[in-house]
Amino acid sequence: MDGSSKEDEEESTFTNISLADDIDHSSRIVYPRLKSLLPKMMNADMDVDAENQVELEEKTRLINQVLELQHTLEDLSARVDAVKEENLKLKSENQVLGQYIENLMSASSVFQTTDTKSKRK
Repeated sequence: MDGSSKEDEEESTFTNISLADDIDHSSRIVYPRLKSLLPKMMNADMDVDAENQVELEEKTRLINQVLELQHTLEDLSARVDAVKEENLKLKSENQVLGQYIENLMSASSVFQTTDTKSKRK
């Protein structure tokens, strides 16, 4: 059984060494490369996310500004319409008042031409 124990020890030692070599080998070559690329990949993702966030905030700001300008334009259009309507009313009232004043002047003797005074002289 001593022989089998030695063989078992050798196999387990060989197997352990073999696995250890594989782990060490992979950790020396693959993992350091991944370690060095990971911060770059994360920074790139963070830069893209930051750029996307900035773009999104800028788009949101512009959309809000456009909406505010649209509301302002609607308010100004409504105000222009109200002023036009008021202007038409005032023109109509002025015509009525002008006609009324002309009628008063024609009916009043103060505004009549006095041909009789010139005839007396």
